[in-house]
Amino acid sequence: MVAKISSGNNLYGTLAYNQTKLDKEKANVIFTNKMIENADGNFDMRTCLQSFESYLSANRRTEKPVLHISINPDPKDRLTDEQLSEIAQIYMQKMGYGEQPFIVYKHEDIERKHIHIVSLRVDENGKKINSNFEHRRSMDVCRELEQKYELAQADKKQRQEGLPLKKVDYEKGDVKHQMANVIRPIAEGWYFQSFNEYKTLLSLYNIGVAEVKTPKGKLYGDFRDLEVSYEVSGLAYSALNEKGEKVGNPFKSSLFGKQTGIEALEKRIVKSKEKIKEKGFKERSKKVITEALHTCKSRPEFEKALEKQGISVLFRENEQGRIYGATFIDHEQKCVFNGSRLGKEFSANVFNDLFNDSDNKNAAKQENESFNHENHSNHDNHSPDFGGIFDIFTLDNDSPVNDEIEEQNLTRRMKKKRKQLRNN
Repeated sequence: MVAKISSGNNLYGTLAYNQTKLDKEKANVIFTNKMIENADGNFDMRTCLQSFESYLSANRRTEKPVLHISINPDPKDRLTDEQLSEIAQIYMQKMGYGEQPFIVYKHEDIERKHIHIVSLRVDENGKKINSNFEHRRSMDVCRELEQKYELAQADKKQRQEGLPLKKVDYEKGDVKHQMANVIRPIAEGWYFQSFNEYKTLLSLYNIGVAEVKTPKGKLYGDFRDLEVSYEVSGLAYSALNEKGEKVGNPFKSSLFGKQTGIEALEKRIVKSKEKIKEKGFKERSKKVITEALHTCKSRPEFEKALEKQGISVLFRENEQGRIYGATFIDHEQKCVFNGSRLGKEFSANVFNDLFNDSDNKNAAKQENESFNHENHSNHDNHSPDFGGIFDIFTLDNDSPVNDEIEEQNLTRRMKKKRKQLRNN
């Protein structure tokens, strides 16, 4: 059994999420504690909000007082509503929220039946309830409940990560919900140091993200034909198919919460840089990748070896199959690293030389050296202004823009070299 705890400041949105399930008859209320009940025994948004109102009014300075917990037994476990109700009560009591108002919903919209609990982190006096070591205590409570009800035990990785992230499947429907289950945990809990790394991580789960641009100012009359400048006004998320192509309509970031918008992601990137340096997250990833490089003889073998250690690798290739970008995703540490960020020995050119056929190795190496020389000599005098979200999130060596520049320069130089060879 796995429990996932989240905090927020939008009580209405949290209740509305569960109310939508009720309206669609994909959920039902199985237990309440200190909640106002309608005469007909049903619960609606108005009465639920009233049940929490006095607690929120007394709140002193807790920024995220709303508590939303999902408890997920293994699909093999067959539990009655009464048992699920008991599990919710025991869990809340042991976590220190037993005297709080809370409502328990059983969701049946997916094969794995599970419960959601909505409550508050502040008591009737507005004081925040102790949440120290909450994740560890939650895992201990889950272990106790597994033994008490003879439930299937979640493995160590499941306990540490909570619910595993799943790829979005557009054909299954409820796309917004599928995407939310990936975007929110990644935006709040993963470490990435650029927008490109964030974008690459989402693509692993069939989600695309792009900047929304709007023209600056207004154009009138004959001035409409002039070149228009744009500014980034937000982000839009889209579902992707297995080919990486957009399917369906995009969703504004605001639909997934403030943490998925530009400002929040900018702060997350700054925090990520600090945490990665402070915790030394790079070292674990570098060690695993280095060991795989020394022991594996082919790209499939290399990718499989990393996968066993909880690391995914995404290579970007041009039409000729040349690798010009590499990103590593460490699921155990929840970190994303473009190859060059880990060190020169992990750059795209190294992997291209290693995994592509030997006929191209020397040429690729020469081209790489030539490109590095040109790029270094021109860097100070020709700093491009890309504008938009790349100004916010900073470019890195393996960003899409630099990938494109590298590929274009490589193609140009290769054509020039072939022409010289023909002339000779």
